[in-house]
Amino acid sequence: MSVEEAENTPVAAEPSAKASAEVAADLAVTTLAAAKRYPIAPGYQVNVRSGPGTNYQIVRVLAYGTSVPINCQKPGEWISGPYGTSNLWDCIANGQFVSDAYVHTGSDGYVAPHCS
Repeated sequence: MSVEEAENTPVAAEPSAKASAEVAADLAVTTLAAAKRYPIAPGYQVNVRSGPGTNYQIVRVLAYGTSVPINCQKPGEWISGPYGTSNLWDCIANGQFVSDAYVHTGSDGYVAPHCS
């Protein structure tokens, strides 16, 4: 490369310390939220379904003692379980839902954003 080309090549600016700190803080919050897991009721193997109701296909079955992330929640079929009766369904992975009545969230309401 000639000297002229090198002189005209744009150079990426170094990010400011403030911008770097903001990115790091956002990443920490995202990682912390994603790391939160909720236990399935003891003594239950819970069906994971493709949507928020028992009419949806079973995708897999959670083993005893499993804890799950809750990425988002959406209303669906009413289910009675060890943690009460609820129409909330927890999305634990893309296209994978479990009834909130079997997940110990410590709340009767939403603990995660509404699924879109």
